[in-house]
Amino acid sequence: MTERTELRKDEEKPLLSHIAELAMRLRRGLISLFLAFIIFFAFGYTTINIDGYTIPILYPSLFHSLADSLMLFFIHHELPEGMKLLNLNPFDPLYASAYTSFYLALFISLPIIFRELWGFVSPGLYEHEKKLVKYIVFPAVLLFVSGSLFAYFIIVPLMMKFVVLYTTALGVEPTLSLRAFVSTVISLMMVTGIAFEYPLVMASLTYIGMVKADSWRKNWRWGVLGAFIIAWIISPGTTGGIIEIIIGVILSALYFVGVASAKIIEKRRSERNEQTIQR
Repeated sequence: MTERTELRKDEEKPLLSHIAELAMRLRRGLISLFLAFIIFFAFGYTTINIDGYTIPILYPSLFHSLADSLMLFFIHHELPEGMKLLNLNPFDPLYASAYTSFYLALFISLPIIFRELWGFVSPGLYEHEKKLVKYIVFPAVLLFVSGSLFAYFIIVPLMMKFVVLYTTALGVEPTLSLRAFVSTVISLMMVTGIAFEYPLVMASLTYIGMVKADSWRKNWRWGVLGAFIIAWIISPGTTGGIIEIIIGVILSALYFVGVASAKIIEKRRSERNEQTIQR
């Protein structure tokens, strides 16, 4: 009985140490997220001149915070002429600022969170899995930024203009709450950025051997259908199908980019295998 108890304790030690390490790394990631949130939510930005040099500094300001500056940027660049913003709830400006701060904090702290998770997961990965993660980091960031910019410059302006035209045609004054406006802009940027990861997911599945490149090519109709389903899910649904079609066409094009990427990955892998066999 004593031997079994000691054996059980010996077996539990590695598990407990892993849990402790995971908790420590998650705590670091959450702390970085929280600190970034506080900076964006409660600090403003200004500059001072010292000996001819312009130095940016942060100062405590709840009314002119970094998140407020971004909200003002959205209002001046995304709000169409003729639409008015309203404050329907006393705390809507704070909610909108908190929403914006969280989005910025998440984006800024992602490298730290990823580093902590990578430090925990990487010892248990194979070499080819580590290479896969290293290869997809930059394309993932690039696709996410591209999707967010697409939402900012295409989806949101079209949606807002459509709302103005439609409400004006009904004889209704086009108005929108501040909280709804900010949450709509940021949500669309985030969701569209994630949706643009479509080809990267395909290439990754081919890289690890789960899906062959020919399978992506043969089932392209399902891929296009999936692209339009994703477009329908992430679309605000206020433009009579215009936004859905635009997003669906772009995601369909990204699907074929994923097909080509999967084909290249599979070809290179087969070439490496042939070289290994010849050696």
